[in-house]
Amino acid sequence: MILSASYRTDIPAFYAAWFLNRFRAGRVRVKNPYGGQPIELALRDGVDGYVFWTRNIGPFQDALGALCQAGLPFVVQYTVTGYPRALETAIGDPARSIALIHELAQRHGRRSVVWRYDPILITDLTPPDWHRQNFAVLARGLEGATDEVVISFAQLYRKTLRNLNLAAHAHGFRWHNPEPAPKRALARDLAAIARDHGMVLTLCTQPDLIAADLPAARCIDRERLSDQAGRMITARTKGNRPGCLCAESRDIGDYDSCPHGCVYCYAVSSRETAKARLQAHDPAGEGLIPAL
Repeated sequence: MILSASYRTDIPAFYAAWFLNRFRAGRVRVKNPYGGQPIELALRDGVDGYVFWTRNIGPFQDALGALCQAGLPFVVQYTVTGYPRALETAIGDPARSIALIHELAQRHGRRSVVWRYDPILITDLTPPDWHRQNFAVLARGLEGATDEVVISFAQLYRKTLRNLNLAAHAHGFRWHNPEPAPKRALARDLAAIARDHGMVLTLCTQPDLIAADLPAARCIDRERLSDQAGRMITARTKGNRPGCLCAESRDIGDYDSCPHGCVYCYAVSSRETAKARLQAHDPAGEGLIPAL
């Protein structure tokens, strides 16, 4: 079994102590996001490896050390976008993230970390040429630290539309969702930049944009985990959305618990709710967030 921690929230940035406590205990209670009964998952026995999703791996070093001691492989999906504050309320300096990614690669190898430049949002503040220039700066900084960058264009769910429109009104910008052709053109330009810096660019769950030079991502990647483990990890392909090629996994996170404040986030209905839920969090608890 592969465990994901977590595409629903940033466990390494905000819940490192809780994860380490639960890992030492060996089990965790996970809330069913669709209203069912909580389930209990093992965190060591029968676990093939972990995929972590984060914007700040800094607080998570002790947890990564515990995984290494237990002989469990991991891959970090590390998001670095460098967006303006109007779009990302509380994200740290990209230079800090770049330094942490290089540190991960030095300690655990280039295959241990994947750069995520997603979602791509087209606004007055971040038009296509801005993305080309911004991506080039980040790619230059990350050269040698990873061999893959994953991109996607924003998926506009109902809560995403609401939060994006509120931010646009508050900060005085406009946004739009381009047609596939300009998206593909931008993706190809970013792919060329990535190649110049030793990376392959892949697309996360964007089947309408896939082409020979724009392959699909496998964010829960059994091959990458196998490379880290030094043995073959087998898991069937079982994506979360149409076009998703991820290996089957179980996620141990919880929605509405990440206070980064990214206005395009599909996992948070409001930052205030997420901040309240973080405040209610108990690092010694069996589950991530108690009911409010």
